[in-house]
Amino acid sequence: MNSKKTEKSIIGQINDMSHKLVLILVVPICLSLVLMLFYAGKYSRAISRMNTIASLKNIVALQIPETAWNIVSGRDSIEESRIYHSIENVEKVIDEVRNATGEENRLSLIVANRTMKTLEKYVNQIRNNINNEVPVAENEAVLVEIREVANLVDSMLNEYVAKEIASTGRMSLTLKAVIMVTAIIETFIVIMALYIRKQSMKKTSIFVKKPIDNLEKVAKALAEGTLDARIKETEVTELRNLTFQVNTMADRLETMMKKSIEDERNLRKAELRTLQAQINPHFLYNTLDAIVWKAEAEDKTEVIALTSALSDFFRISLSSGADWIPLSQEKKHIEGYLKIQQTRYRDIMRYEIDIPDEIGHFYILKLLLQPLVENALYHGIKIKRGGGVIKVTVRLEDNYLLFEVKDSGIGMTPMQIYNLQDRMRKGQPFLSEKSGGFGLVNVNLRIRLYYNQTQGLDISSDGGGTTVGFKVPCRTREEVMEYEGISS
Repeated sequence: MNSKKTEKSIIGQINDMSHKLVLILVVPICLSLVLMLFYAGKYSRAISRMNTIASLKNIVALQIPETAWNIVSGRDSIEESRIYHSIENVEKVIDEVRNATGEENRLSLIVANRTMKTLEKYVNQIRNNINNEVPVAENEAVLVEIREVANLVDSMLNEYVAKEIASTGRMSLTLKAVIMVTAIIETFIVIMALYIRKQSMKKTSIFVKKPIDNLEKVAKALAEGTLDARIKETEVTELRNLTFQVNTMADRLETMMKKSIEDERNLRKAELRTLQAQINPHFLYNTLDAIVWKAEAEDKTEVIALTSALSDFFRISLSSGADWIPLSQEKKHIEGYLKIQQTRYRDIMRYEIDIPDEIGHFYILKLLLQPLVENALYHGIKIKRGGGVIKVTVRLEDNYLLFEVKDSGIGMTPMQIYNLQDRMRKGQPFLSEKSGGFGLVNVNLRIRLYYNQTQGLDISSDGGGTTVGFKVPCRTREEVMEYEGISS
């Protein structure tokens, strides 16, 4: 019974302390922040309004009268001077500022806007006088009126700015008072919170502090990767179960981490085997049919070429179980594949392969290009009227190999690209090709897994074809063997 009371007392004390500190500290601070943000916002908006009105003063007091003088003197026409545009712009800005201003300071802007209407009437009078070819002296008299009206508008704007300055000053005083009161209250709150915390900690720290420190140290060690860290048994009943659970979690985490490393390697190999199993049997049947057809036609050269290409295709696909092959072999693999497909689709497909021989010694994960080429053929070239070209390019840049498979097929819509990229982001291979993009999704997954990259395939399309590219770091045979854990 005493143990249960002690347990309850400790938990209740910690909860009471937490609730009091939250209420004492958070609520007043939130209220003060709201008040300060409110006044700071009003202050900022007032400054912005004053700056806006100040920017009009030069237009009203100088620019418009000067423009009117140029019109009267014949230097500019009404249309060239754009005086109406200036007046309209001033009226629009005044209206916007007036709508954002409080009732107490609107009168000056209302008068200013009405005076701008008078100014516009005088400009209309000058325009009519010019059209009616009246003497220049009459327009000069109107010009004097324009200057006086412009000065009147300027004085109204000055009056508005003066009122806003006064309002802002009062607001500033209020904000200072709020800040002072808030600072005093929060100082008192902090002192009171420190006192409450001190009293509460005295009651709990001696009994709870040491096991919690041990728990924190072990948790930190686990977070930093020291998976063999464990917590010693504690006499604190409240923490005994937690200690047991943390140690159990650490045991499981250590076991799972070891298993995860092995599972990840097996997963990568399984993904490769899955992709290799996706070779369409129809491709083999059609290729053999083409060989038979060429043989019946007694085209010995083509029979040899097709048979050699098919042999290279499957030999490199298997590669004696190796996951990594030289780039030169990958090039030969797609050359064999495209050679076979060109026999079938001679009228609609052409291809170009630009892979320099000097980078052929670098090793890459095998079967990265063939699925991209196949996708370009079946989803780009084959269904386009008139066919097109598939171009495969690889270049070396900053110790990276940059791959690009480009076709001149029907292209992809933005929605199709988005859906495909979404499927690739999820990183889940598909079990069928019914939805399209099966090869791309698998290649993207394998690049990310095997090369430990966040970025896999990059896909773009402009309606005149599709480009699929990716880049991977250069790896030599020795680096691949070290990565795979194979001794030379």
